[in-house]
Amino acid sequence: MDDPVLLTGASGRVGQAILDGIGRDYDWRLLDREPPTGDTDHEFVVADVTDEDAVREAVEGVGAVVHLAGDPRPEAPWESVLRNNVDGTRTVLEAAVDAGVEKFAFASSNHAVGHYETDRRPDLYRAGDDFRLDGTELPRPGNLYGVSKASGEVLGRYYHDEYGLSFVAVRIGNLTEGHPPIDYERGQAMWLSGRDCAHLFDRCLAADYDYEIVYGISDNDRKYYSLERAKDVLGYEPRDNSAEWDGAEKVA
Repeated sequence: MDDPVLLTGASGRVGQAILDGIGRDYDWRLLDREPPTGDTDHEFVVADVTDEDAVREAVEGVGAVVHLAGDPRPEAPWESVLRNNVDGTRTVLEAAVDAGVEKFAFASSNHAVGHYETDRRPDLYRAGDDFRLDGTELPRPGNLYGVSKASGEVLGRYYHDEYGLSFVAVRIGNLTEGHPPIDYERGQAMWLSGRDCAHLFDRCLAADYDYEIVYGISDNDRKYYSLERAKDVLGYEPRDNSAEWDGAEKVA
């Protein structure tokens, strides 16, 4: 992609994983409501995604948007997720469509489907269980944060159907630094390594698609999220597996 890519929420954990992995592969325009704490090799816009004028200016001239910005707290109150996650996502989508952006990758969350786990835990966290969510199921949010992420997926559906925007929602699992969580079955089942995270969003920028919902985890032996759509549609080729780690040490 020759045009710049706008990355909202660039200073967060997912944004930093993306930049660490593919920061040299694209012309990035970074947006965050807090200024960078150190030097950056990329254009940086300090703005809030609820500021329509600032967002429109930031989107001008970009070819794609990776939208991560929002309140990331699972316990966030409705007032915050409504403003930052729902209204903020609509603001970025509206500006993207008006600016002629081609692709939009949205950071959704495992919390959008959290209540599928309610009657199945803990068995679905274990390698022998064959239950899989594949992205075709309806949302079952586990909290109001999950409601806001499901709302973002529906907003993307509307902007795709109404305006032809290519939209992919990535239901991100459990992104951790370095190694999977220790002695935490759920975290290991939904583990996403930093390099797999960067690769997955690289595929969101490079592949051709219409509207998709995919799961963002590594290729773990124990998992209850299917990776087939991410592999088939995006060309996702995860390299990491939580089963290859014994605590903080890699064993395979």
